[in-house]
Amino acid sequence: MQKQRGLFFIAAMLVILSAAIYALHYTIFHDAHHILLYLVGDLAFLPLEVLLVGIVVERIMSKRENDEKVQKLNMVVGAFFSEIGHRMSAMFLDSTTDKEKIIENLNATALWQSPEYKKAKAFAQNTTEISFDKIDLDALKLFLISKRPFMLTLIENPNLLEHERFTDLLLSSFHLTEELESRPSLNNLPTKDIAHINGDIKRAFQHLVIEWLDYMQHLKSNYPFLYSHYLRIHPFQAHPSAVIE
Repeated sequence: MQKQRGLFFIAAMLVILSAAIYALHYTIFHDAHHILLYLVGDLAFLPLEVLLVGIVVERIMSKRENDEKVQKLNMVVGAFFSEIGHRMSAMFLDSTTDKEKIIENLNATALWQSPEYKKAKAFAQNTTEISFDKIDLDALKLFLISKRPFMLTLIENPNLLEHERFTDLLLSSFHLTEELESRPSLNNLPTKDIAHINGDIKRAFQHLVIEWLDYMQHLKSNYPFLYSHYLRIHPFQAHPSAVIE
């Protein structure tokens, strides 16, 4: 409210100043025709000025700011996969009987273009039939707990509010951590409880894969050198290795 009053005061002062200058002009030159001539001319140009400054320039600046924000967000996403995402993906992948099927659909290569990534995302969005029954829940629990401080630093980033998919990934990872941590023991759990945890893992895996595919597309378009590195080390292949042979 106080800010609006301040803007109103500034606007009123500018109008008064303009009127005072016009009055001074008339007092000195006694030429109302000249004043009206330029006043109408300025008013006629005003809509064009609003178009140029208020719409075109503003949109250019807004796009530039948005591009910078996207770059910063993708740096955060890259840090997540380097610190957590790739290791968590490998743990999930090693614990499923559908490993070969997942690798077949998600093994991104240098030849992949938009159609291949679109097909991979469609596969990731329909992974509800994949189970992770062989996962070492204790190892997963210890890993996620050890990475919780890092995830907390990520979620404090205000820009993440505009990146819904990555926020969903963090929330699903936090939820999985809490589910595992809240149980005194992860051994000999009831069948229904194991199914519940498996559902949480499926959710985290789905968000993880979709975000990873988006990030890989971003690297392919903007950072070919990083894309080359990630193609060699990502877990969705038979033998990931950074070594170039």
